Amino acid sequence: MAGLIAMRPGSRTRLCHRLRIHRAGKGKRRSMGERDFIALVDGVHQLLKAPIVLVWDRLNTHVSHAMRELIAERDWLTVFLLPAYSPDLNPVEWVWAHVKRSLANLAVVALDRLEALVRNRLKRLQYRPETLDGFIAGTGLTLDDPASP
Repeated sequence: MAGLIAMRPGSRTRLCHRLRIHRAGKGKRRSMGERDFIALVDGVHQLLKAPIVLVWDRLNTHVSHAMRELIAERDWLTVFLLPAYSPDLNPVEWVWAHVKRSLANLAVVALDRLEALVRNRLKRLQYRPETLDGFIAGTGLTLDDPASP
């Protein structure tokens, strides 16, 4: 699962995400890779139709050589990295905590059912920009308006 909260001055805050099921199997990748993450960023760029300033944690795939090359190919993308071990500064961590809390007392018997529930919870958040704004406010990070002095 990968996600980001997109903000654009004058527009509502958006949650964009990708959910991928990794079936068990020897030698199969069990996490999202650089191409998965950059596909999410490319999708957000298409949605917003604007340059992106991305504030990212230091997940190994976010800081790898391959990712740096993918970022360098996109002149519309600027990336800043959060300090190491600072999930409290990452509003997407608040999203995951919110989703996990909503699933805490459910007993799911099949992976596809869990996937449907997670997608449902994420979809609900997409229609709650005030909650997403609260996740950002909770980090203490502020958005500087480039138009203000």
